[in-house]
Amino acid sequence: MGDAVRSRALHRFAVATAVATLGLIVAGGLVTSTESGLSVPDWPLSYGRLMPPMVGGVFYEHGHRMVATTVGILTVVLAVWQARREPRRWVRRLGLLSVATVVAQGVLGGLTVIFLLPTAVSVAHACLAQTFFCLMVTVAVVTSPRWQPQPWAARLPASRLAALAAAAVFVQLVLGAVMRHTKAGLAIPDFPLALGRVVPRLDSFPVAIAFAHRAWALVVAGLVFAAAVAAYRAGLRRSAIFLGLLVPVQIALGALTVLSRKGVAVTTAHVATGALLLGTSLALSLCALSAVRREQPADVFVNAEVFAWK
Repeated sequence: MGDAVRSRALHRFAVATAVATLGLIVAGGLVTSTESGLSVPDWPLSYGRLMPPMVGGVFYEHGHRMVATTVGILTVVLAVWQARREPRRWVRRLGLLSVATVVAQGVLGGLTVIFLLPTAVSVAHACLAQTFFCLMVTVAVVTSPRWQPQPWAARLPASRLAALAAAAVFVQLVLGAVMRHTKAGLAIPDFPLALGRVVPRLDSFPVAIAFAHRAWALVVAGLVFAAAVAAYRAGLRRSAIFLGLLVPVQIALGALTVLSRKGVAVTTAHVATGALLLGTSLALSLCALSAVRREQPADVFVNAEVFAWK
């Protein structure tokens, strides 16, 4: 098997691992949305067994553990593959960092159970999940045989704005994690107003964090749309359109989360779309380093698999 074929196979496996990581975030969102976090009270076993009866909240909690185990195995395989076949040292180190991160994430998940869902640990668990997803997105993009970054490309608006958008989305996901794990999701039960006002009285932490999440969403929307416009002008048209469409979808899901009183399906979709928005922004920033050409703009498509090349 030639080097080019190996590279394509490694890239495809990295994409599959990143998609599986997105699935893991969805599974974690279901655990929180259904309040199944303590349905299995022990760790690392589940009721002292590897496979307990999958009924009630156990289905979500133990199912989440099963998906996490699968992602962990995929991550280790990917890291070993990178160590054996990847010539770039920094990419090989990304593989090692990914393994360390997924192990730390598993430990944090166990601590949330052992210590009965402490807010700080639960929020850290949620945020580290998004960090791990970013690592997987990065590995998926940079292992593509077509990814060849140009020194001048880092100064392009498309790359810079997409990176800023990704950072803003990450901050928004942190605010969302704090809101979810402090049970503040319905502290402001109306939409689009907040307690009947444009700016509510911020006289309690739940109201303050819920309003911060809404207010920062405007910053995120602005940066994402700016990144999408810059990417479109640079030739990354399909990627830009996909990224731009995610914003109204996410805002609509956020509104429906409130209006449905945190309906399980809507709330979980909101979490998943937030992660997809983060991964797409990051992927677009990285793709812009390679795909943009002054002479002949390329067209990179970030599709429902987040970052597949077309």
